[in-house]
Parts: sequence; C-alpha cells; structure tokens
Amino acid sequence: MGLSKSHGRKSISPTLVPRNLMEEPTVLSGVWTARIITLFPQAFPGVLGESLTGKALKDGLWQLETLDLRQFGEGKHRNVDDTPAGGGAGMVLRPDVMGHAIEAGMHGARGAWPLVYLSPRGRRFDQGMARHLAGAQGITMICGRFEGLDERVIEHYGIQEVSLGDFVMTGGELAAQAMIDATVRLLPGVLGNAESTEHESFSEGLLEHPQYTRPAEWQGRAIPEVLTSGHHGDIAAWRHRMSEELTRIRRPDLWEVYRGDDDKSSE
Repeated sequence: MGLSKSHGRKSISPTLVPRNLMEEPTVLSGVWTARIITLFPQAFPGVLGESLTGKALKDGLWQLETLDLRQFGEGKHRNVDDTPAGGGAGMVLRPDVMGHAIEAGMHGARGAWPLVYLSPRGRRFDQGMARHLAGAQGITMICGRFEGLDERVIEHYGIQEVSLGDFVMTGGELAAQAMIDATVRLLPGVLGNAESTEHESFSEGLLEHPQYTRPAEWQGRAIPEVLTSGHHGDIAAWRHRMSEELTRIRRPDLWEVYRGDDDKSSE
C-alpha cells in the first residue's frame, strides 16, 4: 500500500496506490500544498517544521504530504531501481515504479500544479521561480536518488527539471526543502508583514543592503550615521546605493541583468 503522510493542521494517511486513484486525498481546501515523492519520507518536514514555516504549517497556511517511493516498488523487496541500459556504474530509478508514484502524487491536483524533478541538469532555482510557485495551487516534487530517473518518465509526464545550483547532491530531499522554504515564505500570511519580502535580496534584482542594530558601536565600529539621522529619504537612497554596490561587486551576473532592465525602462 502506498501511504501519503500529511503534516500540518490535519494528520492523515490516505491510501494512494494506482488501483485506488479514484479516492481523493484529504487536503485543506484552497491551501498551497507540497507533495514529495521520496525514498526518505521521514526526512520531512525537517527544518520546514521549525520557525515561521513550521508555524505556518501548523496554522494550515500550507500543507505537506509525502509519498514513500518504496511502497510503489516491485516484487517482494519493493525494488525501485535497476542497472542502467548500456552499462555503467550506479542504478537508475525504474519508470514503472516512478510512474505509479507520479500518478498518485498528481491525483486530485487542480489548476496550476507543477510537477518538478530535482536534478543538477535542470533550470537553476531563483527568486522569480519561487514567486511563480507561490502563485500555484501546489507542487509535486520528485526527489531523485542513485544515477537519476529514467528519461522516458521525464518525457512522458513533461516533468520540469530544477536545480538548486551547479553542484551534485546525494538526493533531492535537501533541495526540495530549500525550494519549499523559499516558496512558502512568500505565501500570504506566512511572514505576517508583506513589506519584509519587498526589500530583501533579489526582490528588485539586487542583493540586499547591509543591516545594523544596537548597540550603536561595537568593536570600534559604528552604525552608519545616515541610518540614525531620521531622514527617511536619505536612508532609502543609501540603502539602494549599497544594494547596487554589493550586487556590482559580488554578483556581476545579476548586475548585468539589472543594468539591462534599467536601460530598457529608461527608453
């Protein structure tokens, strides 16, 4: 039996196997939902159950469901992988097993509901993608293992491959949690202050300006005088100037895009 474990305001365990796909999983109506296909469902919610995302999960502002890929495995030992065609090291996740899991993971999905595979060859995840995902009704994420997923599954379901960065991890679970965290914090009511998402890194294509707090002097270093001046216009201008300077120095790739957009807007 393929079990889906939900976290949040309701704790449920509906059966989600191919022969029972007509049964609707119990979800909180209208709530953004992340469904995770993984060999390690016990890894969730992980850090997502802490701090603001954890509070929002308990308050029912979003919902998390895990589907144990092993429960869809074949044979006595619930095999989920096999040797790569053509030879080579490692193992590849079987298309029949993953197909059953995907059918379960997408069952009942309504409206905009992306199907994503965490893969190092995918499009790099960024703040723009997080905003796009936050505007969907939910997401189903496939956490890969071993040498990856049979290409036929990716083609058949039109799966979107997404990468956390230019490096390789042992599996997609940590990447999935990072993506969910970046997305959930953009959902209405999660942060409690919409303004906090408007002036942080990448919100305008720039890195965030430096932040300071009390004491006014620490280790011989004082808070920049402009920040204690009380002149809001000067403070805003300083922060914007610092954001531009940091972006230009640390992220020339972002700076080039930002300058290009700025030139277009002035035309």
